[in-house]
Amino acid sequence: MPKRTRIYTRAGDDGTTGLVGGQRVSKNDPRIEAYGTVDELSSAIGVARAHLPQLAGESLQLDRWLEWMQNALFDLGAELATPAQKRWENMPLASEEQVVALERAIDAAEADLEPLNAFILPGGSQCGAALHFARTVCRRAERLVIALAKSEPEISGVTVRLLNRLSDALFVWARWINLKTHAAERTWSAKAAPPAGRGQTE
Repeated sequence: MPKRTRIYTRAGDDGTTGLVGGQRVSKNDPRIEAYGTVDELSSAIGVARAHLPQLAGESLQLDRWLEWMQNALFDLGAELATPAQKRWENMPLASEEQVVALERAIDAAEADLEPLNAFILPGGSQCGAALHFARTVCRRAERLVIALAKSEPEISGVTVRLLNRLSDALFVWARWINLKTHAAERTWSAKAAPPAGRGQTE
């Protein structure tokens, strides 16, 4: 009978965790904050995928893009978790090819959309709202990677470009899936006021 590996090791009970290569650092180390947020981003994309309607045709194509990005984010997390001296030959790293591929996906989705003439409020369909949420997590990951790069020179500029382009793609995909599911986009209003009538509590 195969031996079952326990999910808990107790090694992190002192508030530290291990980088690739064995170095122990605090769990709030900037490197951990960066790749932990990349992991959070992948989970947010997973939620969006779970809300994709009927996986056929164009929806299936979007799901394939999102799955590809989850795989790319897994590699990016490993890249951020590995100090330069511990990287190995042919280690998957963020690339300009990935950035260009996202630009191609953005252009394809935008071809179906009306030009924006106002700010829109995140929401719409369940999948659209989840993609908008993933976009905000992506922006946070981008900010953390930029901060990390100031102290860790091996963090390449392409990692920032990849996250920057992904946040754009998530925004466009959110609009695209809302269009395909006939979910109305709500625009920002500078004159928004509380609803008329009594509130729910007094």
